[in-house]
Amino acid sequence: MAKKDYAIHLITLHNILEFNSEILTEGYVDENGVGHCITPLLYESGWIPFEMSTDGVNYDRSGRWLSVHHSKLSPFYKIIFANATQWQYYGTPNVSGDLKMIWIPSLIKAERVNIELWGYNETGKAYSANWEAEWKYLYTVGRDVPNNGVFSFTPQIAEHLYSLWDLGSMRVSPSTKPDGARDVNALWSGAHAIAWHLEEAFRKDSAGWALEKCINWDKEEKAMPNFLTEITDCPCTLAQARADTGRFHTDYGCDIEAGSLCIYHPGAVHCVRAIQGSPEYGAGQQCCYDSTGAQVLTGDSIGGSTPDRGHDWGEPPYKKPPRVPGFSHWKYDVISFYYCCLWSDNCKYYFTHRPSSDCRTYRPPRAAAVLGDPHFITFDGVTFTFNGKGEYSLLHSSDYELSVQGRTEPMKFENGTVAMATRLSSVAMREKDSDVIEVRLRDQVDELQVLMNQQVLSFSEQKWIDLKGVFVFSPKPTDVTVMFPSGTGVEVRAGGGVMTLTILLPHDLQNHTQGLLGTMNDEPEDDFTSSNGVIIPLNSSAQDIFTYCAGWAIRNETSLFTYDSTHLLNEYYYAPKHDPSFIPNFSVTEDPEDPLLEPTLNLCAGEGASFCKYDALSMRSLEQGNATLLAYRSHTSTKKALEPVQSCGWLSPPNHGWKEGTLYLEGATVTFSCNSGYRLYGSQERTCQAGGKWSGQDTHCVADNTLAIVLGSVGAVLALVVMVIAIAVYTKKQKKEAMKQQDDKVTYQQHGSHL
Repeated sequence: MAKKDYAIHLITLHNILEFNSEILTEGYVDENGVGHCITPLLYESGWIPFEMSTDGVNYDRSGRWLSVHHSKLSPFYKIIFANATQWQYYGTPNVSGDLKMIWIPSLIKAERVNIELWGYNETGKAYSANWEAEWKYLYTVGRDVPNNGVFSFTPQIAEHLYSLWDLGSMRVSPSTKPDGARDVNALWSGAHAIAWHLEEAFRKDSAGWALEKCINWDKEEKAMPNFLTEITDCPCTLAQARADTGRFHTDYGCDIEAGSLCIYHPGAVHCVRAIQGSPEYGAGQQCCYDSTGAQVLTGDSIGGSTPDRGHDWGEPPYKKPPRVPGFSHWKYDVISFYYCCLWSDNCKYYFTHRPSSDCRTYRPPRAAAVLGDPHFITFDGVTFTFNGKGEYSLLHSSDYELSVQGRTEPMKFENGTVAMATRLSSVAMREKDSDVIEVRLRDQVDELQVLMNQQVLSFSEQKWIDLKGVFVFSPKPTDVTVMFPSGTGVEVRAGGGVMTLTILLPHDLQNHTQGLLGTMNDEPEDDFTSSNGVIIPLNSSAQDIFTYCAGWAIRNETSLFTYDSTHLLNEYYYAPKHDPSFIPNFSVTEDPEDPLLEPTLNLCAGEGASFCKYDALSMRSLEQGNATLLAYRSHTSTKKALEPVQSCGWLSPPNHGWKEGTLYLEGATVTFSCNSGYRLYGSQERTCQAGGKWSGQDTHCVADNTLAIVLGSVGAVLALVVMVIAIAVYTKKQKKEAMKQQDDKVTYQQHGSHL
């Protein structure tokens, strides 16, 4: 994302603010003496830096503020429609009446307000330098109304000049400001289809009006570049989609955690979106799944997932179409869905340009983990324990300029004494020239703190933050997920007094990793490769593994960590990166006289038992052992969810027939039937095979009368062929007899000449 310097002037109670020395806005100082800045109209999201002046001359203060996608903004800070469906279907059959909107009055510093409609459009030649985004004030719906947080009105058809706008937002602003004044203290609604003000033709025949719009959109799409070839394929299953957190994230419009209110995708329970836009066009991918965990495809259902010409969350460097967060997506992918599918029944046009992607080329990521106090599981599945104290390279890829570093600290017993074991206490990471992200345990039990370039990030208002070359998501204080453009996902969780780390790597990083989490190459034997290339055997002693791990200590010159306390400076910055004086317990003794042994053995059973026992006995805590066991099982579940699945691709029903079955993965069977008056030719049942191919032959439904004609024609052709063959045989026979007679005659003449 391109950065600019923004200057803000705070002068009096009603302040003037200047952004980038060009855009004038207003600010104010509240009753507590706190200055508030009015942000200008932007076409980007993320952290925006600014400089501040209190006298209009000297810019001696600076800061940054967060520009947020409208769908990610808390409802507290925007206008809410009392019945969103009524707003966006107004004028279609049986939808009329008054429209109502609500907001929090204290957010507008005025006793009376104006209610305005603004329109959004993108103009100019697509994918050219003159392709521009446009916000335009259209007209005022309510003037000088009380700022009581509620406004209702009966929609009227707009003047022709304005009724052509079908996408926009409502705005509430002080009535003392001129109509359409920009960059003033105001509240906005999210984007919506402005059905309620469209022209008379829409109200007379909304389906016909929408069909005409749909056909025009179809023509426009045919003239634009095809982005479908460069978007990533979807995960095959819901489990994969939810586990692949480095490349896919929940679509807020269809979230299983929020009750699966999937308005645009009936039949789906959860959708995800590809986090990164496509490389050339910045296009987006969406993937939806039903209650069985199978993909919902547009070939089978109107609720199928659809790719997007405009990524819903935008795509750096933002600002220009089709990369404007939220609104480019509405312009090219959502309002057209209203035309073709919601206001009329012509989805065939829409799905021609927005077909679901299946998962035939999807390759799930590989997962590695650090858990407990601490135990390591490499990308190739090697497990070991390393209880050193220091700062170490967990993952490094020079080819992708990706680095993830971990800091460990000694654990303490409940009485405060130091245990001879450590825990992961902080993780720092960066990819290429991205912002540096550090996630560390806070003093409060089981809470995480996130730092960006050594500055603390707050998630009190936003759960998702766009940063330079990285996204960070923190839905609660115990969970943080970091996502990089390479598709790498870093999950950090706090629980049981320790930090659990999971790193997800896409297949592109195969053979491009090193560090404590090993070389991702499906060859476990080389996972204990030191920083200088020496490999030690997997069955090495605990002491040898400890020595090997110590060799992955980082240096201050390469450290990504923050040292913002005397403790951190003394223990990690000025001290050796690996503390040679801290020698942990390499094993625990299972003493039959130990009263903790029996409950530990009862608790620690099955996979992860050895880690569980180590932590429970070394820390004298069943809770610690249980936390480690749960973390191990969670990692096992993630790996299971990410197991490769073979897909054979979508099968279409035959013309004049239907199919049963919408699952297209290995072992799935699809059966076909024909309508009355038609007979089935080809395979009635086809099964997805291990090689990714369907069994059997293509299926067709042929009309009975067509069949009779075909059979009659075939019979006639066969009879003709038989006649031709008979004539040919007869002719050949005649020729042979004629030749034989000629030969006999010549022989007779030859013999006669010798007499």
